[in-house]
Amino acid sequence: DMCEQLLAAEQSTYHNTLLALRGFCSLHAQDQHRALQDFQRVIEHDSPHPSSCIKALCGRGLIRISGGSNYLTALDYITACQLKLDETIFTIKSYVPWNQRGLLLKVLQEEGQMMLQKKRYPYISFQKKQTGLCTFLTWKVFCFVGFFFPSRDAPGVFQLASLLVELDSSDETSQILCADALYQMGRGEESHKMLSLALSKNPQRAPVLARLALLQLKRGFVYDGNQLLKRLIRIGDSSCLLPVLDILQDEDRRLLQSHCHQRALALLKGRQEAAAIREAIAHLSFAILAAGGYAEDCLLTRARCYGRLGQMKTAIFDFNAVLKEEPSNAQALSGRGFVHLALRQQKEAVQDLISALKVEAGAVIPAILSLKPETQGLVTGWLLQHGRATLTELMATKDLPGKETLGDLLMVAKALTKICRSAQHHIFYTDVLMANGEHPEALRHLQEAFGHCPAEDSARARLAVLQLQSRNVAAAAAPLSVLARRDEKDLAFLLNFVGTKQQQHLAQAAAQEGKELMKSHEQEQALGYLSLAVLASRDSPRHLRRRAACLMHLKKYDKALKDMERVTQGHSSNSPKTQAGDHCCQGFLLLALAQEEAAVQHYMEALQLDEPLALGTITTCPGRESLTQTFHKIAQYNFEKQCYEEAWKITDYGLRIDKSSELQKLKARLKREASSCSIH
Repeated sequence: DMCEQLLAAEQSTYHNTLLALRGFCSLHAQDQHRALQDFQRVIEHDSPHPSSCIKALCGRGLIRISGGSNYLTALDYITACQLKLDETIFTIKSYVPWNQRGLLLKVLQEEGQMMLQKKRYPYISFQKKQTGLCTFLTWKVFCFVGFFFPSRDAPGVFQLASLLVELDSSDETSQILCADALYQMGRGEESHKMLSLALSKNPQRAPVLARLALLQLKRGFVYDGNQLLKRLIRIGDSSCLLPVLDILQDEDRRLLQSHCHQRALALLKGRQEAAAIREAIAHLSFAILAAGGYAEDCLLTRARCYGRLGQMKTAIFDFNAVLKEEPSNAQALSGRGFVHLALRQQKEAVQDLISALKVEAGAVIPAILSLKPETQGLVTGWLLQHGRATLTELMATKDLPGKETLGDLLMVAKALTKICRSAQHHIFYTDVLMANGEHPEALRHLQEAFGHCPAEDSARARLAVLQLQSRNVAAAAAPLSVLARRDEKDLAFLLNFVGTKQQQHLAQAAAQEGKELMKSHEQEQALGYLSLAVLASRDSPRHLRRRAACLMHLKKYDKALKDMERVTQGHSSNSPKTQAGDHCCQGFLLLALAQEEAAVQHYMEALQLDEPLALGTITTCPGRESLTQTFHKIAQYNFEKQCYEEAWKITDYGLRIDKSSELQKLKARLKREASSCSIH
């Protein structure tokens, strides 16, 4: 009421002052609308009075907080501070209630930080330098909407921070805000002094340590900077670095990134201690943050550090971060492959290492060679296994791949020969060259690796296959027969490189040589040639029978039986006489393996197909009397199980072989036991 009476008086000497006072009165009375009108009238007056404007700006700022316009509040207080800092301090202490002052300070701190971090609307600087406070026109337009546009952010924020420090000199956040503003204004020494003062009061404050470390590095005091970074690492609060990075200038970001990266490399040089590796990881993390979240060299080095500490999943995360930006990064691919290797994840490891070799074999091969011998062996073993499986599948299905896939296999094979000059690696490289149709190159490499007369069976066999290209079948059969005795799977793979007609000639030559060796009782050598004949003829029954006979001479009855089983599987196209002979052979082998019941079944089948041939074969081996005893034993077994029909059948066929008295007695018993039913 008193303000209204004074305003109504004719004399208006203190008009703006009275409006500002009435505005605060209305504000305290919770009448924000009327208060805002009064404050706005003061600010928009044609002849603004600084003290009154400061009060109006402070009052309007309070109203804007309640409306959620915190940014505009900060601008009002920055404007007030730039008019007169002491007057602004006095106004806050005198007119802002205690219960609102804490919120006001917090809002101003947060908005000041966001201004420095460029997270608020950018200021618009005037094209021409303004004189005084502002021209009346500019003042009226901009102050009406509530914006004050200084030419730079930092000076305004510094004014705001100075206000906050004056209001509460013990508030560390305000001190840090003031130091940040000084830094952006290029007043590093003053910023350093303020931060040093704050650190003396609380030596473990990470935000202060981070800022001081940067300033020391910027000043060239590397040792002091390292000590401060070390203290920061011990505290373990690296998140405090994020708001610091937001206010840094680009050149200082690069300085911090470079220094932390170099410091990490220095820590890792020649040291394996876990503590040194962890400290290096922290420095690398600082460098990555300074780079904006992505720094290839730092991420790769940090990933390797995590791997050395056994933190494999974290290492993969860093490698993935690099590969997300650069999918063909050889170091990241090989590094991730080594991590999968350590985790024994074979498929993933092989995939990554092959991808890395495709990109830059010259860098990946030395990395593999730097591993421990046992780890190198695991890498080469997995790569060879994968390459072999891929090539074997392609050759077996005759689905020859495109140039890209064969190129991958050639690249892997060549890398294996450089990593370890093992015979199997040179053999694999030769195989890939042959698959690619490069027979002269395959022959050249084979002779370079093993000489013109290789001692290695696998190498001699491949030399033979290459000689087959010049139709030298006889020369090829001998080394291939040796491989057949040692590794039939490898021989089967090699025959994929031999044409159909050449395989037929090879099978004939091998079968003839095997036959001659059997006559000379050289069964072991004969077995190799006969195995070659079987494979080259694609399981011809004739060659299977001959190999089974050779295996019987060597008393390898189980293998011989497998051959005969493969023969009988294709019996539909054979004559009864041939089938009968095969069943007799199987029966004999089953007897040798003590599988008497199955043997009896095959002999009965032979007797049913061609009895004269079967009886002649039985007479020769195993003998009629001996086989009749076996028939009696199996028939007796079925009789005891009350399988009378089966017992009768076995007894009947046994009597065809020999009129054994025991079988005749058993037949009589069967008649008596089963007199009430027909059993035949």
